[in-house]
Amino acid sequence: MILPDLLDYNLDILFCGMAASKKSKKVKAYYAGPGNKFWKILYQIGLTNQELEAHDFRDLLDSNIGLTDICKRDYGNDNELDVSKYDRNGLNLKILKYNPRFVCFNGKNAAKVYLNKKKVDYGLQKERVGETKIFICPSTSGAANGFWNPDIWEHLKSFI
Repeated sequence: MILPDLLDYNLDILFCGMAASKKSKKVKAYYAGPGNKFWKILYQIGLTNQELEAHDFRDLLDSNIGLTDICKRDYGNDNELDVSKYDRNGLNLKILKYNPRFVCFNGKNAAKVYLNKKKVDYGLQKERVGETKIFICPSTSGAANGFWNPDIWEHLKSFI
């Protein structure tokens, strides 16, 4: 496992990315890339009381937020990942066990893998896992700047 899951029961949101970046693996912290907007957007939309840094990721539990990835045994850019290491079933079991109100995919690629779809749209999805609702936000990765839209992140906050 590249990064440990950050899980607890009955979270408001469990954020799920595709996999740890090379920088995140190196520093052992989620969303650590220099261009990643994850920590900034959480604070801007009011999901955290202060702008956290990657090494503070465990503090997200204080805001009732958890973290995981669909691929826990590989790291790097999405196009570099070994698809045999994707763990849809493992993610499903985590969602069912911990029962967050929402699982929010940080980017469409992780959502496509989990939902087993070639195309997905941002926002609230019709699918659920038990009682957990599924939401998809634009990736906070600097590599995905062309798809960035903070309004969708604001929309997620409106449900919490």
